[in-house]
Amino acid sequence: MVLANPFDFPNDTLVIQKLDTSIKAFKEKDLKDIFQSVIKKKTNNTNSIETKKYHFSFLPAAGYTLQTGTAGVISTNLAFYTHADSDAKISNISSSFTYSQYNQTIFPLYADIWLKKDKINLISDNRYISYPSDIYGLGGRTDPNKAHTINFNGLKIHDKILISFAKNWYAGTGIYYDQFWNIKVVDPGTKRINKLIGKELGNDEIAVGPVFNVLYDSRTNQINASHGTYFNLVLRDNLPLIGSNNYWQSLLIDTRKYFSFPKGSKNTLAFWNYEWLTIGGSPPYLLKPATGWDDQYNTGRGYIQSRFRGNNMSYLETEYRFGISKNGLVGGIVFVNAEKFSDELSTTYKSVLPGYGLGLRLKLNKYSKTNICIDYGFGNNSSQGFFVNLGEVF
Repeated sequence: MVLANPFDFPNDTLVIQKLDTSIKAFKEKDLKDIFQSVIKKKTNNTNSIETKKYHFSFLPAAGYTLQTGTAGVISTNLAFYTHADSDAKISNISSSFTYSQYNQTIFPLYADIWLKKDKINLISDNRYISYPSDIYGLGGRTDPNKAHTINFNGLKIHDKILISFAKNWYAGTGIYYDQFWNIKVVDPGTKRINKLIGKELGNDEIAVGPVFNVLYDSRTNQINASHGTYFNLVLRDNLPLIGSNNYWQSLLIDTRKYFSFPKGSKNTLAFWNYEWLTIGGSPPYLLKPATGWDDQYNTGRGYIQSRFRGNNMSYLETEYRFGISKNGLVGGIVFVNAEKFSDELSTTYKSVLPGYGLGLRLKLNKYSKTNICIDYGFGNNSSQGFFVNLGEVF
């Protein structure tokens, strides 16, 4: 991966960030500090850092992943606090634009905003994709040598509002809208197989309906958590009455836990459990639970996106994050995960599919703790490759 010109632009229009965090961050280094030292610019003094109110990061880059091949990426991230209490949760707005050697276009826009002293949480998760992608069938025993390439356009608009009813507990509702169109099989294979796949997928698909959400979140930094617990339960009901092509329901249960390990150190031991279940009807193929198709495209490091798919998915991952340089600029991680899927004809899980790997962390912004994450993962049947993120995987 090649990185270029990371910037951090201060502004004084929002609530003042907590003083102790700023002083601590001043002792650390990020890519902006390195860039400034190279071009011999003066760094900000302590007083200016203490009065920073939000932190904006910008990163043009080039890289390689299993799904995209070589890709050019422009990423932005805005992190800020809406009040100055010591336990304030950090708000985050992020976006990027990716164009890959496989002619893929990916444009996400994500916002996680905390208001009214963290009593209200607004979450907006949106994404446009134009996406040649391989598919492998359903279940955990599909053949890695029998992929079929499809092309499609996709639009995702997921918006929710959550209101606190107890300390760190929230409940609320929202609307989820997903649309796929121009779905085409582009394999050079036989016409018969392409016709069968095309009949299964259809030409377009719309899924829309209300969601009901219960959230517990004791983390203070959702970008790079080092402590706390996250529990998110989302019930989705897709209704033809308001535009969905089919009637189906899904249940998502996302649980994460973070520990300082060894206790008192800056190293973090993190656990993630992700249950993505179909509880009624049958989702269209492209909306069934699948590797790498969670909201942030992060499950299943070690396998290409879409490698496994089924009506139900169960996922576990453990990651250990540790510092390498004393100034916080460089860190590392090791991880191990396991996933399993039901196949097309049964709700019985068929295979446990392991993944593991290691990665490098480069501190893009020392105030928001935003990292550039470069991981290399391994899976079954010689599956392996790079996985790149702005911000931690979970």
